[in-house]
Amino acid sequence: MRELVRTNDAVLLSAIQALLDAAEIPHLLLDQNMSVLEGSIGILPRRILVHDEHQDSARRVLEDAGLAHELRPRADGKATDVTHDAVLGGRLRLMQTRSGHRVGHDAILLAAGTPAQTGDRVVDLGAGVGAAGLALAVRVSDVTVTLAEIDPDLVAIAAENIVRNGLTARVRAVVLDVAALEEGFAAADLAAGAADHVMMNPPFNDPRKHNVSPDPHRRAAHAATDASLIEWVAAAAWLLHSAGTLTMIWRADGLARVLATLEQHFGGVMILPVHGRAGEPAIRILVQAKKGSHTPLTLLPALLLNDSAGHATVEAESVLRGARPLPIGEI
Repeated sequence: MRELVRTNDAVLLSAIQALLDAAEIPHLLLDQNMSVLEGSIGILPRRILVHDEHQDSARRVLEDAGLAHELRPRADGKATDVTHDAVLGGRLRLMQTRSGHRVGHDAILLAAGTPAQTGDRVVDLGAGVGAAGLALAVRVSDVTVTLAEIDPDLVAIAAENIVRNGLTARVRAVVLDVAALEEGFAAADLAAGAADHVMMNPPFNDPRKHNVSPDPHRRAAHAATDASLIEWVAAAAWLLHSAGTLTMIWRADGLARVLATLEQHFGGVMILPVHGRAGEPAIRILVQAKKGSHTPLTLLPALLLNDSAGHATVEAESVLRGARPLPIGEI
């Protein structure tokens, strides 16, 4: 038998056993009588084991439930290059690489801040494995989304995620370099002025000012120069029709740079600050702008992800798990 999980969290153990029971995967809980030695304080871990022939299916069940981080290393030495995770309270299931850039709050906040309506056409630039665009497609019925990403390997995973979530009729994944000439966009079947909305989470760490990851995939997802943002905004403007909307998420301390870059193509800017914890400075900004608009800038009330004690706020949970839109994403 192979060890699947080792933990002293009784609630987690019960949840994992329930998942395995539901999947009809035989398993064995060891060390459940260790309380005789340790009293009732739960210090010593318990182990869940499965037979060799059930190892792959058992790991997949836990990965699909968002518990990949609880799995023990494979005893047979096989590498697991991808994980299977659940987001939006289980509404969206994502396959993603174990190393490199991992899906976090930014993608879900970006989806919640995009003001798409039924029937709208949306392009997600720099889509990665498709988290933001797919989260939007889950929230808004009949919206069509193009997931555009420069890395062919991530595009392949995004395509798999489209299938896994039953969204093949409304979502597609294409290989695209944001800095490509118009011919590159045409090859991806993206025409000028064809989009109602563009959503994007561009790389926002300047390698001259911030420490960047040695992992090449994570570095590509997070690090870029000033010129990159100009290219991304110009690409969004090219894709949008005359009254289209751009929504992006960025570092809070880069607000001035974002506003200066938007000025050439966009107006009607709305900004929603995102604070990691009450009483601390904002860590992100959600920025929305309308092509060709001259409406003055609007600063919206901030979103607090956690209260002063570090507990998730009701508002944040409703967005990150309940798939509710943010005020900046409502029309």
